[in-house]
Amino acid sequence: MTSITKTITKALEKEDGHVHEHHEPKSYSNPYLVGIGLGLVLLAAFVIMGRGLGASGALSTIVAVAVNTIAPEHSTGNNFYSEYIGDGSTNPLMDWLIFQTLGVLAGGFLSGTISHRVFKGVEKGPRISTRMRFVYAFIGGGLLGYGAKLARGCMSGQALSGGAVLNLGSWVFMMMVFAGGYAAAYFMRRQWT
Repeated sequence: MTSITKTITKALEKEDGHVHEHHEPKSYSNPYLVGIGLGLVLLAAFVIMGRGLGASGALSTIVAVAVNTIAPEHSTGNNFYSEYIGDGSTNPLMDWLIFQTLGVLAGGFLSGTISHRVFKGVEKGPRISTRMRFVYAFIGGGLLGYGAKLARGCMSGQALSGGAVLNLGSWVFMMMVFAGGYAAAYFMRRQWT
């Protein structure tokens, strides 16, 4: 992975005509310590907010607000959208999941910047074009989003929050995610080698 990143970085430096100062990426954090930290954050979310972590709710809220802006009659008559819009007494975008998701994006970028892991480039295998990498990413993201609504929660909501409260459906969901990932990896393996 590091050699691919170095190759892309060198190609981009030559492409834009500037030579950038290169720093070696810092080593990854200890996964056990990070797991304990994530568990403490999840516990704090349950204690302070009364619900666990998740990201698909934020996206659903943004979609519901957009639909309500464009077609308010449709959104108020639709049970799915009206659940996210509420009764109009508060702004639906002031939901804590919106801020949690923005914080995850900002924190991930900040962490990547501090550890010198933010690069301009596309991570892909040698046998796939950049265009097809984006096509596969778009299709995969769409399927993941559809699956998150179908499963009544994204992977973070199902695995972390549902698994923490020993929800049987969440445990089955995660087992199927791993089984599906391993099954699909066989067919996609040549794209990365």
